Amino acid sequence: MNIDDLLALAKRRGFFWQAAEIYGGISGIYDYGHVGALMKRRWESAWLSFFVDTHPDYYLIEGSTVLSEKPLVASGHAERFNDIIVGCSKCHTFYRADVLLHDLGIDVSEGATPQEIDDMVKKNNIKCPKDKGPLQPSKAFNMMLDLHLGPERTDRGYLRPETAQSAYLNFFREFNILRKTLPMGLAVIGRAYRNEISPRQGLYRMRELTQAELQIFFDPESWEPNLSEFGKRSVNVVLYEKKQDRISIKDLVEKHNIPKFYAYHMALIDVFYRDVIGIPEEKIRFFEKGGNEKAFYNKVHMDIEADIESWGGFKEVGGLHYRGDYDLTSHSKGSGQDMSVLVGEKKVLPNVLELSFGVDRNIWMLIDVFFKKEGERTVLSIPNFIAPYQAAIFPLQKDDTIYNMVDSIYKRLRPYFKIGLDESGSIGRRYARMDEIGTPFCITVDYDSISRESDKFDTVTVRSRDDKKQVRLKIDELDSFLKKNTAFNAHDYVKFY
Repeated sequence: MNIDDLLALAKRRGFFWQAAEIYGGISGIYDYGHVGALMKRRWESAWLSFFVDTHPDYYLIEGSTVLSEKPLVASGHAERFNDIIVGCSKCHTFYRADVLLHDLGIDVSEGATPQEIDDMVKKNNIKCPKDKGPLQPSKAFNMMLDLHLGPERTDRGYLRPETAQSAYLNFFREFNILRKTLPMGLAVIGRAYRNEISPRQGLYRMRELTQAELQIFFDPESWEPNLSEFGKRSVNVVLYEKKQDRISIKDLVEKHNIPKFYAYHMALIDVFYRDVIGIPEEKIRFFEKGGNEKAFYNKVHMDIEADIESWGGFKEVGGLHYRGDYDLTSHSKGSGQDMSVLVGEKKVLPNVLELSFGVDRNIWMLIDVFFKKEGERTVLSIPNFIAPYQAAIFPLQKDDTIYNMVDSIYKRLRPYFKIGLDESGSIGRRYARMDEIGTPFCITVDYDSISRESDKFDTVTVRSRDDKKQVRLKIDELDSFLKKNTAFNAHDYVKFY
């Protein structure tokens, strides 16, 4: 599937499209339709259940999306949250430098400086793609979106560039409200904002995005998760300046000096993608960043990458970052409040392990990876618990008695499941519409369902999305059938340490 096909499917079936579409759309900002919004919420719920609800000391919080200037100066965003841009001296069009060079087949490291960019532009005689005008010297561009607060608009603020800051700013209060133990995790699922110069590839580069992040605060001298659960598990990983390989969690610790707590969470993330979501083993990997590409505050920095055909190969969908004590140290200095905490009799300035996921990118990935063409049939074979609708009900004939039974079944199931209704078109067309949005089961009501002369009275036909098999079930069995086949229990996959 290419990017245009995916975007066409997304618009046709109600997943997502550019915001303000009737005005031509807004680059880098997307609205989710009725199907996409449901799928997004289900992915977020599965993520929350797996990474947060399975641990007794991890908690979901919700932070403000508007921040004043001081915290973002302390965090380094005011100074360092930059992209390098180049502008045309003739038409005054600006480009994100690494994107412009990449599109011309020139590789640029993430940490490239303006001088390095200028050298590449000069060496390759690069002109403005729009009018072939000369390019001005490159410069750093801060990607935060600023606001002016107050009745006279004199107070400067920003839309948060990442959800992580909400966890750091609330750590000290939450630690003291809760049981004063480490490790302690604070999770945030919410919006972040970045003034991208070159939004592109659908949900990949966005100006308004949703992140799901878990910040784990811990004492590095005492936190050693039990690796026995995952010790024999191997993960795909590209270690810095080395080729991709499958390496066991045990060998990552013993032969490659990856901290135990870090390797444990590599395994946990691998379980989430491969075992829970069902991403094929060869399509998910960790990619270690080093040198100029590693964030300056990270001690270990790995991107979580998925092989996404419509984006041209492996692309980042998340990250696992050992941030050390940078964040709490920065906010201690910026606020004048010591963020150290007392654990037992020991004073600790916690380190942070960050699990960060781009929700929008993950939704795109699901459609890309699980969308299949089988002859003339197209189907989105996503995990049942992420499907927007658990089931759909079809009346097979136009008959008031059948419609009444459909209404009765719908009202019975609706309080517990998201159920679709479709009465228009042939049964084949109705199956096709539900296959394309990933509905795992379709329930048909026919004359056998209502005829007391038939041994099928009070039964319906349930058709499975993936194998198209059909079974006859009693109506009073539908609740347990759908619960068994569409529910998700994270405790089946992971035990807290």
